[in-house]
Amino acid sequence: MPRLLLASNSPRRKQLLADLGLTYEVRLKEVDETYPEHLQRAEVAEYLAAHKASAYRDDLQPGDVLLTADTIVCLDEHVLNKPTDADDAVRMLTQLQGRAHDVYTGVCLLTGEGQKVVFSDQTRVHFRSLTEAEIRFYVEKHKPFDKAGAYGAQDWIGLVAVTRLEGSYFTVMGLPVHRVYKELEKLGFGVAAT
Repeated sequence: MPRLLLASNSPRRKQLLADLGLTYEVRLKEVDETYPEHLQRAEVAEYLAAHKASAYRDDLQPGDVLLTADTIVCLDEHVLNKPTDADDAVRMLTQLQGRAHDVYTGVCLLTGEGQKVVFSDQTRVHFRSLTEAEIRFYVEKHKPFDKAGAYGAQDWIGLVAVTRLEGSYFTVMGLPVHRVYKELEKLGFGVAAT
């Protein structure tokens, strides 16, 4: 029986896969999320997704499909990963306010037979200017320390600060479901396969 395995504890990724009508199991391992400094933008997200998948390679059985993903926020050429603490989150959000930035989510699908598909999707996000009080309120109330760029588009800050998106909202949430579904269909998953 083919199994879809999600190597992520992200509530957003879990919900998006469930909303697609897919049955999956969660698998978790600690994986180092550093990347070579010469990589830029989409390359970083794809590298991290593939790097995460490689940690599970020996655990996969024939018929398994492992899904890993990584989301990064880029302001100009600077990658904003997950903040280290509240001050770092405030610093990141202060940089983003009143500007447009790019969100990349890289995805890796790895089969038990060794087939690997790696891709990424990009969305441009426009933020309105925020006050320091708004930024601090968000960081204190929502504690966005597990989110690239220190924010979640589905959170309060997304409701009040995101003025426009160019691309998929779900890519910003952490999983470009339109691309993921298409690739999973090729591997035998999807509503037509059930």
